[in-house]
Amino acid sequence: VQLVESGGGLVQAGGSLRLSCAASGSTFSIKGMGWYRRAPGKQRELVAGITYGGESTNYGDTVKGRFTISRDNAKNTMYLQMNSLKPEDTAVYYCNALDQQVGIVWGQGTQVTVSS
Repeated sequence: VQLVESGGGLVQAGGSLRLSCAASGSTFSIKGMGWYRRAPGKQRELVAGITYGGESTNYGDTVKGRFTISRDNAKNTMYLQMNSLKPEDTAVYYCNALDQQVGIVWGQGTQVTVSS
């Protein structure tokens, strides 16, 4: 499985962005996917996760009510809709997938910068 993120960029506080994570390869073996982020000088943190069928999601406390994770299995793509962005949301955002055959797979990351 290979993962490629897109959709990052520069946005003003209060604005919105939508990140995409496109999966390719043996996507049939993916059980769940998620978004993580790492801000400068901070540890990587969970942003949101979703099961393969999309029936279950979970969010980090700092993004609840502002971010929404979703996936379109027909397109092998996962999304992260980010609303009401804050400067503290500035980070590199990574998607990952739990693959039953190879374990956890990571994308290369996409930069999100929120200006005040």
